[in-house]
Amino acid sequence: MIDAQSSMVEITHLEKRFGAEIAVEDFNLSVGKGEFVTLLGPSGCGKTTTLRSIAGLEKLDAGEIRIGQNIVVSADKNIFLDPELREIGMVFQSYAVWPHMTVFDNVAYGLRVRGTKASDLKKKTTYALELVGLDHLADRFATKLSGGQQQRVALARAICYEPNVILFDEPLSNLDAKLREQMRDEIVKLQKEVGITSIFVTHDQSEALVMSDRIVVMDKAVIQQIGDPKSIYSNPVNSFVANFIGVANLFQGKLIGVEGTECQIEINFGNALATKKLLSTGGDNLNLGQQVFLSVRPEDIKLSTKKSTGNVEANCIEGIVLDTVYLGNFLECRVKIGSHEMIVQIDHFEQLDKGQTVYVSFLPQHGLTLPN
Repeated sequence: MIDAQSSMVEITHLEKRFGAEIAVEDFNLSVGKGEFVTLLGPSGCGKTTTLRSIAGLEKLDAGEIRIGQNIVVSADKNIFLDPELREIGMVFQSYAVWPHMTVFDNVAYGLRVRGTKASDLKKKTTYALELVGLDHLADRFATKLSGGQQQRVALARAICYEPNVILFDEPLSNLDAKLREQMRDEIVKLQKEVGITSIFVTHDQSEALVMSDRIVVMDKAVIQQIGDPKSIYSNPVNSFVANFIGVANLFQGKLIGVEGTECQIEINFGNALATKKLLSTGGDNLNLGQQVFLSVRPEDIKLSTKKSTGNVEANCIEGIVLDTVYLGNFLECRVKIGSHEMIVQIDHFEQLDKGQTVYVSFLPQHGLTLPN
């Protein structure tokens, strides 16, 4: 938990509506100085509206936002600071470079409109271009650059006047896969080097996991979970987070037993297997008889042509291979279990035939009991 007094960005009870539609509801977040926080969720979840509210491009219906020591907007106190007064930099999905300006002039624009003296302007602009590796292209027109280079121009422009916060609105969406990965790594490296507080919006789970100090998962205008990447992936609070962050096998069932950290869940897999009792972990604040989800990641499942024994015997389920997909360092196998399907990751050298009978199993500690 970040103390409100030491945070660089403090958002309390933010709410934004468009007519009768609630875009963001009761959003609360503290972002520490130098922290990289990602707002992650599907289209329409409210993440971009939240970012635009921080930037001053949307007016709040309720709540308050503080950047540094300044309240930049407060619905109750009738405070609204214009975007250019908020000490923020912004990198958009579109590169937003001016075609009639050189790379240098694009990057220097923010300093120039602030009346920065010429010697400081040249020094800061040159430094920003050096940081993103474009100092040798300073005199070239920005639209003559590649997509990745134009995005670097936008990044240099955002950091040039040393803002308190940089806001990223899906800046990598227009890049191809390889360049996207390269720019992702460059942004993280640069952010750590400069130490600027950053809030990044994306719908891409891999971007969020790789880049972030913390992730804010949103759905339907509401925060679902906040945590570091490992805790979000390993301990999702509900079925939405489990299935949105990576891949999760989710099975609906009834909680019939809790002993310590171990749960027993009764799952009906359909006519082929009827009811199966599986062991899992979690179950905090859940009641016996309650409908729950069992979540288990594909990489935590063992697949065998022989029935498992020992400590995974209780969680051993018979199934039929539907198909396998080669994904380089592993195979993704779809297994039909009654009326359900399960995704399993297996070694790429294993040979399985469509229609073959197999047994899937997992340790209780690799299963997670989630509220329905």
